[in-house]
Amino acid sequence: MTPNEQVSIVVIAFNDAAHVRDAVRSALAQGDAVLEVIAVDDASTDGTGEALDALAHGDDRLRVIHRTENSGGCGSPRNDGLRAATGRFVMFLDSDDVLPPDAARSLLTAALHHDAPVVAGACVRRELPAGRDVPWQPGLYREAALHHPAEDSPQLVRDTLCVNKLYATAFLTAHGIAFPEGRYTYEDFVFTARVLAAAPRIATIPDPVYVWHVRRSAARQSISLARDDVANWQARIDAHRASVQIFQDAGHKALAHAAETKFLDHDLRMYVRELHTRGGDYRTEWWRLTRDYLAGFDEAGLRAARAPARWLARVVLASPSPRDLERLTQLAARPGRLLPPYAEADGQAVWAPDLPQVGLDALGTKPMHRLPVTIDAEPAIGPRSTLRLRVHDMYGRLSAAGPVSIDIELRRRRDDRRGPVHTAALTPAPPTAGSETCWTAEVVLDLATLIERGSARSADPEPWDLMAEVRCEDGDGFRASLRAMGPGLRRRVLPSRRHGLLLAQPYATTGGALSLRVAAGLRSVWRIAARRFGR
Repeated sequence: MTPNEQVSIVVIAFNDAAHVRDAVRSALAQGDAVLEVIAVDDASTDGTGEALDALAHGDDRLRVIHRTENSGGCGSPRNDGLRAATGRFVMFLDSDDVLPPDAARSLLTAALHHDAPVVAGACVRRELPAGRDVPWQPGLYREAALHHPAEDSPQLVRDTLCVNKLYATAFLTAHGIAFPEGRYTYEDFVFTARVLAAAPRIATIPDPVYVWHVRRSAARQSISLARDDVANWQARIDAHRASVQIFQDAGHKALAHAAETKFLDHDLRMYVRELHTRGGDYRTEWWRLTRDYLAGFDEAGLRAARAPARWLARVVLASPSPRDLERLTQLAARPGRLLPPYAEADGQAVWAPDLPQVGLDALGTKPMHRLPVTIDAEPAIGPRSTLRLRVHDMYGRLSAAGPVSIDIELRRRRDDRRGPVHTAALTPAPPTAGSETCWTAEVVLDLATLIERGSARSADPEPWDLMAEVRCEDGDGFRASLRAMGPGLRRRVLPSRRHGLLLAQPYATTGGALSLRVAAGLRSVWRIAARRFGR
C-alpha cells in the first residue's frame, strides 16, 4: 500500500439503481488517495446489486457486499462496510449523493498534517432539480481549525452528519465506535456522539467534501425529508436523547448541554415550521411528544437557545394542547417573524394574555437586526405589478428607531443570484383604536427584468425569494423576509411586448414567506396549462 492509498470509502445502497452508479463513480474518481471502495447492497430488489456488480467488473478497487436481508436502516450496512475496510482511514457515502473532486485527498492531507483521527469538511445540500447549493453548518467550516479536546469546541455537535468526515479506522476500532444496528432512524446522531465522546483531535477544513442531494419530489423520500409521519419526530427525539446520554455518561457536560441547545435551535424550529401543514392527529401527538421531552430541559438549557427557539419551547411547555400554530410557524421561520398582537403582563412582553408565564425575554435588549419583525406583503400582479407592504412595530422598538425606507431585494433561488432591488419610503399608518403601530409602503415590481436575468431560459417558472431591508432615522436597520398576505397569491398570465407572455405566480413558502415564480413565452404557458389539464 503506497502512502497515498489510505482511504476506504463505504457506499451504502438500497433500491437506488437510478443514482448508485453516480455515487460509486464519484468515489472511484477520487484518485490515488483511495485504496478501495466498498459498496454494500442492503438486499435491494430493483437491480441495484446488479448495477454494482457491473461497476466492480470494470474496476478492481470496487468490492461489493450483498446483504441477504434488508436491515431497515443505514447503520447495519455501514457497519458491514466498516468491518470489511482495510484502509487506514474510512469515509461514508450514501447512494443518492456524490463526492466532489479531491474530497478524499483534502481530508487525508489534513488528517496526516495534524495527526488527527477525525477530519470534517464542508458539505452542501444541493436542491434538485434546480441545483441550488445551500451550505450545511457553514459557521463550522469558514476556515481551517484544529479542535482538541472536543469539549472546548461544543459547536461541533451541530454537525451530526457522518458522511462529510474522514475517520481513522484504528480510532473507531479502539473505542468500539459503530452505528446502531437495524431499523434505527437518525443513526448518524448516535455515531457522531460516540465519536465526539471519545475526545479525539478533530481537524475541520473549508474544502467541499460532500454533496448532499435533496430530492423533495422523489417518490421515496430520504429519512431527513420523510417528516409527514409523527414517528419520524419520535425517532429524532430518541436519537437526540441517546446522544445526550452518551455525552453525559462520558462526563462531557458541555457537549450534552450544546446538544440540547442544538435540538431547540435546529430540530424544534424545523418541525414547528411545518406543523401547520399537518393533520389534527399528527399535531396532537407531536405536541405531546415534544412537551414530554422538553420537560426534561432545565431553565439554563432553555436560555442557552436563541430567543425564537426558547419562546417556542416555552409555549409548548405551557399549553397542554396545540395552539397558535400560525404564530408559531412564523416565529420558527428563518428569519423568524413574531406576529401581532403583542401582549404584556406586569409591564413585560409575553406571548399571550392567557400565557403570562411565557415571557419574551431579551426582546427589549436584542439588537435591531436580531428582532423578529413582521413585514406583511400583499402582491398585486398585473400590467403594473406591485407589493403593498406593512411593517409592524414591536413593543415600541421600531418607533424609537424611526423607520424611513425599505428595500425589496429579489434573489434567484437556484443560485442565490441577486436580482433587482426596489426602494420605497415608509409612511406611518393612520392610528386606529386597538391597532398596532405600523408603517406602509408600495413598490412596483419589474417582472421583465427578472426574465432578462435568466428566467426565460427555462419553460418552467423559476422561483425568486424576496427579502426586505429597513433603514431607520437613527442609522440602524434590519433585514427580514416578507409574510405572504392577501388574495393575490395566484398565477397570472400577462402580455409582454418583449416576451409575448409573462407567467407570474406569487406564493407562500412552507414557513409563510413570500416568493415569486416567473417564466416567459407561450411555451411556458402551454406547458403549465397541459400539466393542469393532465391532472
